[in-house]
Amino acid sequence: MTIKRFDVGPRMSQGVAHGNTVYLAGQVADDPVPSVGEQTRQILARIDRLLKDAGTDKTKLLSANIWLTDIARFGEMNAIWDAWVSPGNTPARALL
Repeated sequence: MTIKRFDVGPRMSQGVAHGNTVYLAGQVADDPVPSVGEQTRQILARIDRLLKDAGTDKTKLLSANIWLTDIARFGEMNAIWDAWVSPGNTPARALL
């Protein structure tokens, strides 16, 4: 059984690949001060990098969970998500 870990820290790894499946830890913006749209851009860029490190990309996403503290910002986040997600390859998604 081969397990590959990415961005390994003392408490957790940001990504773990096992077989043909990659698991990502919850990602947050590097700079949480800007707008929700900018935070979303930062997070999606981190996800792109982790997927690339694992040898895959967003066209293979199966599921996404999004935590948004203010539902009034849903449209702002969704605009960035819609521009990023691969058309025809949209994952199952939950908004919490």
